[in-house]
Amino acid sequence: MRIGFVAFCSLIMASAFAQSPSTAEVKRWEAQAKQVNIVRDTYGVPHIYGKTDADVVFGLMYSQCEENFERIERNYLEMLGRRAEMEGEKLVYNDLLMRLIADSNDAKKDYLQSPIWLKKLLNAHADGINYFLYKHPEVRPVVLKKFEPWFHLMYTDGSVSATSTGGASVEEIKQFYENGPETNSTVYHQIKDIEERGSNGFAIGPKRSASGNAMLYINPHVPFYFRSEAQMVSEEGLNAYGAATWGQFFIYQGFNEHVGWMHTSGYTDVADLYEEKISKTNKGWVYEYDKKFMPVKSKLITIYYTVNGEKLAKSFTAFYTHHGPIVAKRNGKWLALKEYNRSMKALIQSWKTTKANNLEEYTLAMKGLSNTTNNTVYADDQGNIAYWHGNFVPKRNPGFDFTLKRNPGFDFTLPVDGSIAATEWQGVHPLEETVHLINPASGWMQNCNATPFTLAGESSPNKNNYPYYMAPDGQNARGINAMRLLNNRDSITLEELIEIGYDRYLTAFDILLPPLFKAFDATSNTDSLKNKIRPAVETLRAWNKITDTSSIATTLAIDWATKINALWPRAKTQEENTEWIGRFNAIANGVSSRKMLEQLNEVVNELTAKYGYWQVRWGAINRYQRLTGKFAEVYDDSKESLAVPLSSSRWGSLPAFESRSMYSSKGRYGFSGNSFIAAVEFGKRIKAKTIVTGGHSNNPLSPHFRDQSAGFVYGKFKDVFFYKEDVFNNKEKEYRPGE
Repeated sequence: MRIGFVAFCSLIMASAFAQSPSTAEVKRWEAQAKQVNIVRDTYGVPHIYGKTDADVVFGLMYSQCEENFERIERNYLEMLGRRAEMEGEKLVYNDLLMRLIADSNDAKKDYLQSPIWLKKLLNAHADGINYFLYKHPEVRPVVLKKFEPWFHLMYTDGSVSATSTGGASVEEIKQFYENGPETNSTVYHQIKDIEERGSNGFAIGPKRSASGNAMLYINPHVPFYFRSEAQMVSEEGLNAYGAATWGQFFIYQGFNEHVGWMHTSGYTDVADLYEEKISKTNKGWVYEYDKKFMPVKSKLITIYYTVNGEKLAKSFTAFYTHHGPIVAKRNGKWLALKEYNRSMKALIQSWKTTKANNLEEYTLAMKGLSNTTNNTVYADDQGNIAYWHGNFVPKRNPGFDFTLKRNPGFDFTLPVDGSIAATEWQGVHPLEETVHLINPASGWMQNCNATPFTLAGESSPNKNNYPYYMAPDGQNARGINAMRLLNNRDSITLEELIEIGYDRYLTAFDILLPPLFKAFDATSNTDSLKNKIRPAVETLRAWNKITDTSSIATTLAIDWATKINALWPRAKTQEENTEWIGRFNAIANGVSSRKMLEQLNEVVNELTAKYGYWQVRWGAINRYQRLTGKFAEVYDDSKESLAVPLSSSRWGSLPAFESRSMYSSKGRYGFSGNSFIAAVEFGKRIKAKTIVTGGHSNNPLSPHFRDQSAGFVYGKFKDVFFYKEDVFNNKEKEYRPGE
């Protein structure tokens, strides 16, 4: 339906009013701006100095807006459930998902009840953005004309996968709420075989480092340009350097003078789907719980969206049980989602970790138990290294089986019976009960979004000591590669740590190629297919399984592996989707010999049809290109790009470079993978090196738009200017917000 005329006029008036701040607001902004100093170094990285933490937050948000206001607005529209107002009707059900999960009224209440110190930060967060918009009228927000202090309480997790749905999909939500709750048709539930974005985190203890100092490697794999690099320094003890997600006021992955933290996405079970026994009475919908009938609660949710510049609306009656919102219907049963995606405690915990100065203080911050999507790899200047798998872990009834084994070696987390009390969460596990490890005898730790039970080689935690739902994560090819490298290295320097992090060996092909070669050798020499693919097989046999720009085998292997992977059934659950080594073994043993040969022949034919020959070097087609700085980049074969030796981390490469052909391009262009990366050594003085995708600036006219491109592609990091004297010795520009 179309939005009513009166309501639409009200929205226009509200937007116009929001663009005209009061005199008092402007005076407040200008007064705070005078207390902030922004120094951009020779790479364009902002170092923000202020008297108070709130001053620095104000400066950080102003500097982020200078770099990329579009992404800030988009991130908050997503968390507010309002992206369809920017991007159109296709996002209506994504918005409905977010509105089902998080109510902005709860965030507003949290703001009013927040401690004074946090309220100051929230006020500074909104003020910094609003001051930028006031000083830059040429920047025109699409939707959010004015930022409110409670907005950040809708966005309390800096992860790329910040919302846990228990496995429910947007398609299922659309099916349920578009067709009505009485519909018998349901979407086939299938886990998508997505790219491995993931992340890598390594901690090196003193016994393994050349200097005797602990070291940390920070390597998130996210969509390119997802975060920005910055330093935040105040006279209240804040001195954090690293990556901040656009629009958030804390350093999500980084370090201060004493400790460092890296978050990798994990699969600890933090959200559950409950099968509700629903029936309809003359008084409305009811559900059965503990042998009683309870009323299904409901509320109206209206989603606005734009079509050709016109604002329209769709309204939905949302349903809730005590478990949470109804998000799907499977096998005739409504599914309610229980989750903990948004909380003030999570934002407090994120902030406090950045100000921790030792293991004790960092551990105390972690006892907030509010981080729902992340694992944490840690190192400090006292020589400690540590790891926590997850943080918020709901406690389940030990007598109730939350997993069901369908195939040997795989556990499946499925929807559970919502009509009985036995399936309820029973509080939260204290930090001491979660999977963790401090100062292992191995002297190293790694997590690559895989099982924590191979975290530190023989020093890893024992799987039998923990319930399954704490760590259902499977093993992947990156984890195997990281263990191979770290277990055999001593006296590691910071530069060598970077080399390890950029190792391009593809461990998946240790599993996948032998059955191909076996099938080829077993095939008769008179077979025409064998003779046709013989040169390609010989190329693969001679390959060292390391991706390189000059490698023809890399092109053949990745295209072939992609094809045989598509032949195998997709994972049925998120947990199964993490077990990549199991999947590779199943493919190696389950795909027929003939199919393996035929798929390689298809690769040869497709390469020949596209390029005129099959001997295509990886670097000729695998490219990095940055043209416009827009959120949705358009790639162009006719314009300048860099050959990239990296590949998807799915196959075992530690650096990630997800690429694909786009818009009928012949080249494959990178769009996700390595982003901000840091290698940090904790001694008497911090020694750190970083690199970002392309360059720090989002402006194509800036000298910092592409100045880090070659370093990003080949792992040549820049020095971090952490101490104030180094920052000013390498200063490019110094100013206050508004100048």
